[in-house]
Amino acid sequence: MIRALRRRTLSLAAAAAVTLGLAVALPASPAAAAPACASAWTSSAVYTGGTSASYNGHNWQAKWWTQGETPGTTGQWGVWSDQGACGDGGGTDPGTGNPSGFVVSEAQFNQMFPNRNPFYTYNGLVAALSAYPGFANTGDDTVKRREAAAFLANVSHETGGLVYIVEQNTANYPHYCDASRPYGCPAGQAAYYGRGPIQLSWNFNYKAAGDALGINLLANPYLVEQDPAVAMKTALWYWNTQNGPGTMTAHAAMVNGAGFGETIRSINGSLECNGGNPAQVQSRVSKYQSFTQLLGVTPGNNLSC
Repeated sequence: MIRALRRRTLSLAAAAAVTLGLAVALPASPAAAAPACASAWTSSAVYTGGTSASYNGHNWQAKWWTQGETPGTTGQWGVWSDQGACGDGGGTDPGTGNPSGFVVSEAQFNQMFPNRNPFYTYNGLVAALSAYPGFANTGDDTVKRREAAAFLANVSHETGGLVYIVEQNTANYPHYCDASRPYGCPAGQAAYYGRGPIQLSWNFNYKAAGDALGINLLANPYLVEQDPAVAMKTALWYWNTQNGPGTMTAHAAMVNGAGFGETIRSINGSLECNGGNPAQVQSRVSKYQSFTQLLGVTPGNNLSC
């Protein structure tokens, strides 16, 4: 009732002011939301005139070619023109001051996967990083960002943009139990179907991943579709430790300069590389190029396999 009387008083006061030709200070309307942050600035990237980057909570536009000149440090006559606050208007933007320490910020992760299943969370990914601390944390800033982009591009391809948690073809489920293994299939004949960001499958892979991570996935493979951090850990296990059909791990391919194409070979090269399925390869490459651009680095060489 008090609020209603107050609103009525304000309305009467405003009407009276208009009648008398006076100005009245009414409550201000909410400010317009700040524009989205551009891709985060990085010292290794080259920017040409008219291109934009975000840094310290602001968008900046390059007036001419530049590399390695930090936005906000060159003065009003320098290369960078301040375009104002971006994002939530705080002191950080994607890629700057990220509290997780990961080279991909939560805002960038959300931009990469706008239609992701709520199961796949940024926090789950960050929590999984402790299992393989060298991942996206080896080499210079460019190498770190390229590896993160490569992993997430392959993950995106495998899951339709982090949409699918489990293998969609249920008819395959009973086929992933190799009963000849001494440990068998304690969770059941049809329990070892593809799950998670790189679709972990087969009882022997669940055992190997579980042993490496200190989780009994052989007995309880369902954890991969129930716990976001476990799901991401299994993908990082494969990325960092398994050659697959390739000659090196995907992690080694990115940190040793072999290129994105070798990550494809390590994951699905027997089916896609050497002309096996060029459309699938190009899908992965295109996503990688998109993610490296978002992270402010060039994609490097040897993109295909």
